[in-house]
Amino acid sequence: MAISAIEKLRRFQGRFSGGERVLVVINADPDSIASAMAIKRLLWRRVLNVTISNINILKRPDNIAMVHRLGVKMKYIKNIVFNEFNRFVIVDSQPDHHECFAMFRPDVIIDHHPVSCDVAHFSDIRPEYGATASIMTEYIRAAKIKPSFRLATGLFHAIKTDTNNFERQTIMEDIRAFQFLYRHADIHLARSIEQTEIRSGYLKYFKKAIIEMVTRRVRLYVHLGKVESPDICVLIADFFMRVQSVKWSIISGIHDGKLIIIFRNDGVNKNAGKTAKKKFGKIGSAGGHMSMARAEIPLSEIKIDTSREKDVLAWIMKNV
Repeated sequence: MAISAIEKLRRFQGRFSGGERVLVVINADPDSIASAMAIKRLLWRRVLNVTISNINILKRPDNIAMVHRLGVKMKYIKNIVFNEFNRFVIVDSQPDHHECFAMFRPDVIIDHHPVSCDVAHFSDIRPEYGATASIMTEYIRAAKIKPSFRLATGLFHAIKTDTNNFERQTIMEDIRAFQFLYRHADIHLARSIEQTEIRSGYLKYFKKAIIEMVTRRVRLYVHLGKVESPDICVLIADFFMRVQSVKWSIISGIHDGKLIIIFRNDGVNKNAGKTAKKKFGKIGSAGGHMSMARAEIPLSEIKIDTSREKDVLAWIMKNV
């Protein structure tokens, strides 16, 4: 029997009481940032305080713009003293998605990725949804909260981003959430976040990718070597999916002792998430959705000289 939105809200709020300090931990991107904003609003006046902590350093210009223009306060995970908190929430991720999430046992998990590690006292994991922000919008509506323009704009932008303007996996609930948020969001503010310019320092990676890309039928591969942020691989993977003949864009780079591989495809009879997990799940963390996925592999698990960029690219092409 399906559980109503009101009942899910009741169970969620039932995990918290007045004197608690709550830590919401996210791998910061538009969907997780907006969803954490919603968690904070739902717990307003119900707990002592709510802190949002990001496990990654924000480097993508649009994500930085979102945080600044919506006034989101976050604290980097390495600056967190965990014993100052007595409730922990993971939103838009699950405990086995990153080693930082293993530092605590979550009381609540809310996510739209496929179920991989359901260990919380309360979990709401809906992989059929296009964005966690859609789930959080249902909570906001069940609580009869009129969202502020900042919260509505954040959730609105998150749904647009995670569904790629409804071109990726989407269900009617995503559309209903989007329609509701449209009435409360600042559309001009959302557009300004979305259209934030690429940092000039990233252009060298685009140049390298265009010069060194390798195509095999409908697949395009690029290995960027060391990158200052994994987000660069994401930007370039999305960029190449605009090329007419490309059905798969597979972009990799080395960051923080790991090989990061970003997968994108056109979503037609393909499943990037299953491909990533099948090929690399045994030697690293891997997963995602039909048209977008990610793998992170410790360099110690790769039995080649990772300083030789051509060898790394050949290894990826052989294994994908």
